[in-house]
Amino acid sequence: MRQIRQSKKLHDVRYDVRGPILVEAQRLEAEGHRILRLNIGNTAPFGFEAPEAILADVTRHLAQAQGYSESQGIFSARTAVAQYYQQRGLRETAVDDVFIGNGVSELISMVLQAFVDEGNEILVPAPDYPLWTGAVSLSGGTPVHYLCDETNGWAPDLADVEAKITEHTQAIVIINPNNPTGAVYSKQVVDGLVDIARRHELVVFADEIYEKIIFDDAVHHHAAASAGDDVLCLTFSGLSKAYRVCGYRAGWVMISGPQEIAQDFLEGLTLIANMRMCANVPGQHAIQTALGGYQSIEELIVPGGRLYDQIMLADRLLNQIPGVTNVRPQGALYCFPRLDPEMYPIDDDQAFVIDLLRAKKILVTHGTGFNWPRTDHFRLVTLPDVGQLEDAIGRIADFLATRRS
Repeated sequence: MRQIRQSKKLHDVRYDVRGPILVEAQRLEAEGHRILRLNIGNTAPFGFEAPEAILADVTRHLAQAQGYSESQGIFSARTAVAQYYQQRGLRETAVDDVFIGNGVSELISMVLQAFVDEGNEILVPAPDYPLWTGAVSLSGGTPVHYLCDETNGWAPDLADVEAKITEHTQAIVIINPNNPTGAVYSKQVVDGLVDIARRHELVVFADEIYEKIIFDDAVHHHAAASAGDDVLCLTFSGLSKAYRVCGYRAGWVMISGPQEIAQDFLEGLTLIANMRMCANVPGQHAIQTALGGYQSIEELIVPGGRLYDQIMLADRLLNQIPGVTNVRPQGALYCFPRLDPEMYPIDDDQAFVIDLLRAKKILVTHGTGFNWPRTDHFRLVTLPDVGQLEDAIGRIADFLATRRS
Protein backbone atom coordinates (compact mmCIF):
# COMPACT_ATOMS: atom_id res chain seq x y z
CA MET A 1 0.00 0.00 0.00
CA ARG A 2 1.03 3.61 -0.56
CA GLN A 3 2.89 5.05 2.42
CA ILE A 4 1.26 8.14 3.91
CA ARG A 5 3.99 10.61 4.77
CA GLN A 6 4.17 13.92 6.56
CA SER A 7 4.27 17.14 4.59
CA LYS A 8 7.68 18.21 3.34
CA LYS A 9 6.95 21.56 5.02
CA LEU A 10 7.73 19.82 8.34
CA HIS A 11 11.22 18.63 7.39
CA ASP A 12 12.96 21.61 9.01
CA VAL A 13 10.50 21.96 11.90
CA ARG A 14 11.39 20.81 15.42
CA TYR A 15 9.83 21.28 18.83
CA ASP A 16 12.15 19.31 21.06
CA VAL A 17 10.57 20.53 24.31
CA ARG A 18 7.91 17.91 23.55
CA GLY A 19 9.95 15.74 21.19
CA PRO A 20 11.74 12.39 21.58
CA ILE A 21 12.71 13.17 25.18
CA LEU A 22 9.04 13.36 26.14
CA VAL A 23 8.30 10.13 24.28
CA GLU A 24 10.98 8.39 26.34
CA ALA A 25 9.61 9.92 29.56
CA GLN A 26 6.14 8.63 28.71
CA ARG A 27 7.56 5.16 28.06
CA LEU A 28 9.26 5.15 31.45
CA GLU A 29 6.09 6.36 33.14
CA ALA A 30 4.14 3.55 31.49
CA GLU A 31 6.62 1.14 33.12
CA GLY A 32 5.77 2.63 36.51
CA HIS A 33 8.62 5.11 36.99
CA ARG A 34 7.92 8.54 38.50
CA ILE A 35 9.40 11.23 36.26
CA LEU A 36 9.96 14.79 37.44
CA ARG A 37 9.15 16.85 34.37
CA LEU A 38 11.39 19.90 34.24
CA ASN A 39 11.08 20.30 30.48
CA ILE A 40 8.13 22.67 30.15
CA GLY A 41 6.91 25.77 31.98
CA ASN A 42 3.50 24.37 32.96
CA THR A 43 2.60 26.00 36.26
CA ALA A 44 -0.40 23.97 37.48
CA PRO A 45 1.34 20.61 38.17
CA PHE A 46 3.67 22.40 40.62
CA GLY A 47 0.93 23.87 42.81
CA PHE A 48 0.61 27.31 41.25
CA GLU A 49 -3.08 28.17 41.14
CA ALA A 50 -4.91 30.92 39.31
CA PRO A 51 -6.17 33.91 41.31
CA GLU A 52 -9.68 33.21 42.57
CA ALA A 53 -11.06 36.34 40.92
CA ILE A 54 -10.10 34.96 37.50
CA LEU A 55 -11.76 31.61 38.19
CA ALA A 56 -14.90 33.35 39.43
CA ASP A 57 -15.13 35.63 36.39
CA VAL A 58 -14.65 32.83 33.88
CA THR A 59 -17.25 30.70 35.70
CA ARG A 60 -19.72 33.60 35.81
CA HIS A 61 -19.49 34.07 32.04
CA LEU A 62 -19.69 30.41 30.99
CA ALA A 63 -23.36 30.63 30.06
CA GLN A 64 -22.62 33.56 27.74
CA ALA A 65 -19.52 31.92 26.27
CA GLN A 66 -21.18 29.09 24.34
CA GLY A 67 -21.10 30.72 20.92
CA TYR A 68 -18.33 32.11 18.73
CA SER A 69 -17.04 35.56 19.54
CA GLU A 70 -15.81 38.15 17.09
CA SER A 71 -12.73 36.66 15.43
CA GLN A 72 -10.50 39.43 16.78
CA GLY A 73 -11.72 38.77 20.33
CA ILE A 74 -14.39 39.92 22.76
CA PHE A 75 -14.57 43.67 23.27
CA SER A 76 -13.91 43.65 27.03
CA ALA A 77 -10.71 41.62 26.61
CA ARG A 78 -9.35 43.77 23.79
CA THR A 79 -10.23 46.93 25.71
CA ALA A 80 -8.37 45.65 28.78
CA VAL A 81 -5.28 44.87 26.70
CA ALA A 82 -5.37 48.25 24.97
CA GLN A 83 -5.67 50.05 28.31
CA TYR A 84 -2.84 47.94 29.73
CA TYR A 85 -0.45 49.30 27.10
CA GLN A 86 -1.86 52.82 27.36
CA GLN A 87 -0.92 52.78 31.04
CA ARG A 88 2.62 51.82 30.06
CA GLY A 89 3.18 54.84 27.88
CA LEU A 90 1.77 53.51 24.60
CA ARG A 91 -1.08 55.98 24.69
CA GLU A 92 -2.15 55.59 21.07
CA THR A 93 -3.03 51.90 21.52
CA ALA A 94 -6.64 51.29 20.45
CA VAL A 95 -9.02 48.37 20.85
CA ASP A 96 -8.77 47.55 17.15
CA ASP A 97 -4.99 47.16 17.48
CA VAL A 98 -5.48 43.98 19.54
CA PHE A 99 -6.08 40.40 18.42
CA ILE A 100 -6.91 37.74 21.02
CA GLY A 101 -5.63 34.21 20.42
CA ASN A 102 -5.37 30.76 21.95
CA GLY A 103 -2.16 31.72 23.70
CA VAL A 104 0.90 33.36 22.21
CA SER A 105 1.73 30.12 20.40
CA GLU A 106 -1.31 30.32 18.11
CA LEU A 107 -0.75 34.01 17.46
CA ILE A 108 2.88 33.44 16.45
CA SER A 109 1.74 30.93 13.83
CA MET A 110 -1.11 33.17 12.63
CA VAL A 111 1.09 36.26 12.28
CA LEU A 112 3.85 34.41 10.45
CA GLN A 113 1.39 32.76 8.07
CA ALA A 114 0.05 36.18 7.20
CA PHE A 115 3.49 37.78 6.91
CA VAL A 116 6.05 35.34 5.50
CA ASP A 117 6.62 34.53 1.82
CA GLU A 118 8.92 31.87 0.39
CA GLY A 119 12.51 33.09 0.60
CA ASN A 120 11.88 35.62 3.37
CA GLU A 121 14.39 35.59 6.22
CA ILE A 122 13.38 36.27 9.82
CA LEU A 123 16.00 37.03 12.47
CA VAL A 124 15.47 34.85 15.56
CA PRO A 125 17.64 34.78 18.70
CA ALA A 126 19.84 31.82 19.58
CA PRO A 127 18.87 30.40 21.95
CA ASP A 128 15.17 30.93 21.28
CA TYR A 129 11.74 29.64 22.17
CA PRO A 130 11.74 27.00 19.41
CA LEU A 131 8.22 27.68 18.18
CA TRP A 132 9.54 30.85 16.55
CA THR A 133 12.07 28.93 14.47
CA GLY A 134 9.60 26.16 13.64
CA ALA A 135 6.77 28.51 12.70
CA VAL A 136 9.02 30.57 10.41
CA SER A 137 10.03 27.40 8.57
CA LEU A 138 6.47 26.09 8.42
CA SER A 139 5.35 29.42 6.94
CA GLY A 140 7.86 29.03 4.11
CA GLY A 141 10.49 31.39 5.44
CA THR A 142 14.05 30.92 6.60
CA PRO A 143 14.93 31.48 10.26
CA VAL A 144 18.33 33.15 10.65
CA HIS A 145 19.71 32.96 14.18
CA TYR A 146 21.53 35.87 15.79
CA LEU A 147 23.63 35.04 18.83
CA CYS A 148 23.00 36.05 22.40
CA ASP A 149 26.19 36.52 24.40
CA GLU A 150 26.45 34.35 27.50
CA THR A 151 29.43 36.34 28.75
CA ASN A 152 27.29 39.51 28.64
CA GLY A 153 24.29 38.23 30.59
CA TRP A 154 22.85 36.58 27.47
CA ALA A 155 22.21 39.97 25.85
CA PRO A 156 21.85 39.87 22.03
CA ASP A 157 25.06 40.57 20.15
CA LEU A 158 24.01 43.64 18.15
CA ALA A 159 26.97 43.33 15.79
CA ASP A 160 25.97 39.75 15.00
CA VAL A 161 22.38 40.87 14.38
CA GLU A 162 23.57 43.49 11.92
CA ALA A 163 25.89 41.01 10.20
CA LYS A 164 23.02 38.55 9.60
CA ILE A 165 20.85 41.01 7.66
CA THR A 166 20.51 40.44 3.91
CA GLU A 167 18.25 41.76 1.17
CA HIS A 168 15.82 38.98 2.10
CA THR A 169 15.49 39.91 5.80
CA GLN A 170 11.96 41.02 6.66
CA ALA A 171 11.67 41.03 10.48
CA ILE A 172 13.44 40.51 13.77
CA VAL A 173 12.14 38.51 16.74
CA ILE A 174 12.92 39.83 20.24
CA ILE A 175 12.20 37.48 23.17
CA ASN A 176 12.34 39.58 26.33
CA PRO A 177 12.43 38.34 29.05
CA ASN A 178 14.14 35.52 27.27
CA ASN A 179 13.17 31.87 27.26
CA PRO A 180 15.35 29.84 27.86
CA THR A 181 18.09 32.06 29.36
CA GLY A 182 16.08 34.26 31.74
CA ALA A 183 17.81 37.40 30.43
CA VAL A 184 15.97 40.71 30.74
CA TYR A 185 17.29 43.19 28.19
CA SER A 186 18.41 46.67 29.16
CA LYS A 187 16.85 49.70 27.51
CA GLN A 188 20.09 50.18 25.60
CA VAL A 189 19.83 46.68 24.13
CA VAL A 190 16.13 47.03 23.27
CA ASP A 191 16.76 50.44 21.70
CA GLY A 192 19.68 48.95 19.77
CA LEU A 193 17.62 46.09 18.37
CA VAL A 194 14.79 48.40 17.37
CA ASP A 195 17.23 50.87 15.80
CA ILE A 196 18.55 48.06 13.61
CA ALA A 197 14.96 47.33 12.58
CA ARG A 198 14.38 51.01 11.87
CA ARG A 199 17.48 51.42 9.68
CA HIS A 200 16.80 48.24 7.70
CA GLU A 201 13.00 48.68 7.51
CA LEU A 202 12.27 45.48 9.42
CA VAL A 203 9.15 44.55 11.35
CA VAL A 204 9.66 43.81 15.06
CA PHE A 205 8.02 40.77 16.64
CA ALA A 206 8.33 41.21 20.42
CA ASP A 207 7.57 38.10 22.49
CA GLU A 208 7.01 39.49 26.00
CA ILE A 209 4.99 36.68 27.65
CA TYR A 210 7.27 36.77 30.74
CA GLU A 211 7.17 40.55 31.16
CA LYS A 212 5.73 40.37 34.69
CA ILE A 213 8.15 37.68 35.93
CA ILE A 214 11.31 39.65 36.65
CA PHE A 215 13.60 39.62 39.68
CA ASP A 216 15.64 41.99 41.84
CA ASP A 217 16.42 45.25 40.04
CA ALA A 218 15.65 44.06 36.51
CA VAL A 219 13.32 46.32 34.51
CA HIS A 220 11.31 45.23 31.50
CA HIS A 221 11.26 47.60 28.53
CA HIS A 222 8.56 47.22 25.87
CA ALA A 223 9.99 47.06 22.36
CA ALA A 224 6.90 48.94 21.16
CA ALA A 225 7.94 51.95 23.24
CA SER A 226 11.31 52.03 21.48
CA ALA A 227 9.66 51.43 18.10
CA GLY A 228 7.47 54.51 18.43
CA ASP A 229 5.45 55.55 15.42
CA ASP A 230 7.96 54.70 12.70
CA VAL A 231 8.68 50.96 13.24
CA LEU A 232 5.88 48.42 12.89
CA CYS A 233 5.93 46.35 16.09
CA LEU A 234 3.78 43.37 17.06
CA THR A 235 3.85 42.70 20.80
CA PHE A 236 2.87 39.22 22.01
CA SER A 237 1.82 38.49 25.59
CA GLY A 238 -0.83 36.68 27.60
CA LEU A 239 -2.02 35.18 30.86
CA SER A 240 -0.42 31.72 30.88
CA LYS A 241 2.64 32.39 33.03
CA ALA A 242 2.04 35.46 35.19
CA TYR A 243 -1.54 34.46 36.00
CA ARG A 244 -0.91 30.69 36.17
CA VAL A 245 -3.61 29.70 33.65
CA CYS A 246 -1.64 27.89 30.95
CA GLY A 247 -4.68 25.80 30.02
CA TYR A 248 -6.96 28.78 29.42
CA ARG A 249 -5.01 29.65 26.24
CA ALA A 250 -5.59 33.38 26.59
CA GLY A 251 -3.05 35.53 24.78
CA TRP A 252 -2.91 38.59 22.56
CA VAL A 253 -0.91 40.43 19.97
CA MET A 254 -0.92 44.25 19.91
CA ILE A 255 0.05 46.12 16.76
CA SER A 256 1.74 49.51 17.02
CA GLY A 257 3.65 51.85 14.76
CA PRO A 258 2.92 52.91 11.16
CA GLN A 259 -0.07 50.69 10.41
CA GLU A 260 -0.82 52.67 7.27
CA ILE A 261 2.09 50.91 5.53
CA ALA A 262 0.89 47.49 6.70
CA GLN A 263 -2.77 47.45 5.70
CA ASP A 264 -2.31 44.58 3.26
CA PHE A 265 -0.53 42.46 5.90
CA LEU A 266 -3.14 43.29 8.54
CA GLU A 267 -5.91 42.35 6.11
CA GLY A 268 -4.19 38.97 5.76
CA LEU A 269 -3.94 38.59 9.54
CA THR A 270 -7.65 39.37 9.85
CA LEU A 271 -8.40 36.75 7.18
CA ILE A 272 -6.50 34.10 9.13
CA ALA A 273 -8.20 35.15 12.38
CA ASN A 274 -11.55 34.75 10.64
CA MET A 275 -10.60 31.31 9.31
CA ARG A 276 -9.96 29.95 12.80
CA MET A 277 -13.33 31.46 13.89
CA CYS A 278 -12.21 32.82 17.28
CA ALA A 279 -10.10 32.17 20.34
CA ASN A 280 -11.40 30.13 23.29
CA VAL A 281 -14.25 32.32 24.53
CA PRO A 282 -14.29 31.28 28.24
CA GLY A 283 -10.57 32.01 28.46
CA GLN A 284 -11.06 35.46 26.94
CA HIS A 285 -13.28 36.39 29.87
CA ALA A 286 -10.26 36.01 32.18
CA ILE A 287 -8.33 38.84 30.53
CA GLN A 288 -10.18 41.89 31.84
CA THR A 289 -10.17 40.65 35.43
CA ALA A 290 -6.52 39.58 35.24
CA LEU A 291 -5.17 42.84 33.88
CA GLY A 292 -7.37 45.08 35.99
CA GLY A 293 -7.28 43.29 39.32
CA TYR A 294 -4.79 42.71 42.10
CA GLN A 295 -1.48 41.51 40.64
CA SER A 296 -0.70 38.47 42.81
CA ILE A 297 2.35 37.70 40.67
CA GLU A 298 4.17 40.48 42.55
CA GLU A 299 4.16 38.37 45.73
CA LEU A 300 5.90 35.51 43.91
CA ILE A 301 8.82 37.38 42.34
CA VAL A 302 10.34 39.00 45.45
CA PRO A 303 12.52 37.37 48.14
CA GLY A 304 10.29 34.97 50.07
CA GLY A 305 8.06 34.42 47.04
CA ARG A 306 8.10 30.97 45.47
CA LEU A 307 9.24 31.92 41.99
CA TYR A 308 12.08 34.06 43.32
CA ASP A 309 13.32 31.62 45.94
CA GLN A 310 13.17 28.65 43.59
CA ILE A 311 15.03 30.21 40.68
CA MET A 312 17.72 31.64 42.97
CA LEU A 313 18.15 28.26 44.66
CA ALA A 314 18.43 26.51 41.31
CA ASP A 315 21.02 29.03 40.12
CA ARG A 316 23.09 28.57 43.29
CA LEU A 317 22.95 24.77 43.28
CA LEU A 318 23.80 24.49 39.59
CA ASN A 319 26.83 26.72 40.00
CA GLN A 320 28.08 24.48 42.81
CA ILE A 321 28.38 21.49 40.48
CA PRO A 322 31.94 21.10 39.15
CA GLY A 323 32.17 22.19 35.54
CA VAL A 324 28.70 23.78 35.49
CA THR A 325 28.13 27.53 35.15
CA ASN A 326 24.80 29.29 35.08
CA VAL A 327 24.16 32.96 34.37
CA ARG A 328 21.72 34.10 37.04
CA PRO A 329 18.30 34.60 35.44
CA GLN A 330 16.76 38.05 35.70
CA GLY A 331 13.31 36.82 34.70
CA ALA A 332 11.13 33.96 33.41
CA LEU A 333 11.04 30.44 34.89
CA TYR A 334 14.21 28.72 33.68
CA CYS A 335 17.92 28.19 34.09
CA PHE A 336 20.09 27.50 31.04
CA PRO A 337 23.36 26.15 32.49
CA ARG A 338 26.54 25.46 30.55
CA LEU A 339 28.52 22.23 30.86
CA ASP A 340 32.26 22.75 30.46
CA PRO A 341 33.09 20.86 27.24
CA GLU A 342 36.51 19.92 28.61
CA MET A 343 34.94 18.22 31.60
CA TYR A 344 31.78 16.96 29.88
CA PRO A 345 32.51 16.27 26.21
CA ILE A 346 29.04 15.83 24.70
CA ASP A 347 28.58 15.05 21.02
CA ASP A 348 24.79 14.59 21.14
CA ASP A 349 23.03 16.63 23.81
CA GLN A 350 19.64 15.01 23.14
CA ALA A 351 21.18 11.62 23.88
CA PHE A 352 22.75 13.17 26.98
CA VAL A 353 19.41 14.31 28.44
CA ILE A 354 17.82 10.94 27.58
CA ASP A 355 20.65 9.21 29.48
CA LEU A 356 19.96 11.55 32.42
CA LEU A 357 16.26 10.74 32.20
CA ARG A 358 16.84 7.01 32.26
CA ALA A 359 19.38 7.15 35.06
CA LYS A 360 17.82 9.73 37.39
CA LYS A 361 14.18 10.07 36.20
CA ILE A 362 14.65 13.82 35.64
CA LEU A 363 13.34 15.29 32.37
CA VAL A 364 15.12 18.43 31.13
CA THR A 365 15.56 19.82 27.61
CA HIS A 366 18.81 19.87 25.64
CA GLY A 367 20.26 23.20 24.53
CA THR A 368 20.19 22.52 20.80
CA GLY A 369 16.43 22.10 21.19
CA PHE A 370 16.43 25.90 21.61
CA ASN A 371 18.56 26.35 18.49
CA TRP A 372 21.72 26.98 20.48
CA PRO A 373 24.54 26.02 18.09
CA ARG A 374 26.60 23.96 20.57
CA THR A 375 25.91 20.82 22.62
CA ASP A 376 26.98 22.31 25.95
CA HIS A 377 23.73 23.55 27.54
CA PHE A 378 20.42 22.30 28.86
CA ARG A 379 17.30 24.03 30.16
CA LEU A 380 15.87 23.37 33.61
CA VAL A 381 12.39 24.53 34.67
CA THR A 382 12.45 26.07 38.18
CA LEU A 383 8.77 25.60 39.07
CA PRO A 384 9.12 22.75 41.65
CA ASP A 385 9.23 23.76 45.30
CA VAL A 386 12.63 24.13 46.96
CA GLY A 387 12.63 20.57 48.32
CA GLN A 388 11.97 19.06 44.91
CA LEU A 389 14.55 21.33 43.29
CA GLU A 390 17.22 20.37 45.82
CA ASP A 391 16.50 16.70 45.15
CA ALA A 392 16.38 17.12 41.36
CA ILE A 393 19.59 19.12 41.07
CA GLY A 394 21.25 16.71 43.48
CA ARG A 395 20.35 13.88 41.14
CA ILE A 396 21.69 15.86 38.19
CA ALA A 397 24.94 16.46 40.09
CA ASP A 398 25.24 12.72 40.85
CA PHE A 399 24.70 11.90 37.17
CA LEU A 400 27.27 14.45 36.03
CA ALA A 401 29.81 12.97 38.44
CA THR A 402 29.67 9.77 36.38
CA ARG A 403 30.24 11.67 33.12
CA ARG A 404 33.26 13.78 33.92
CA SER A 405 36.18 13.42 31.60
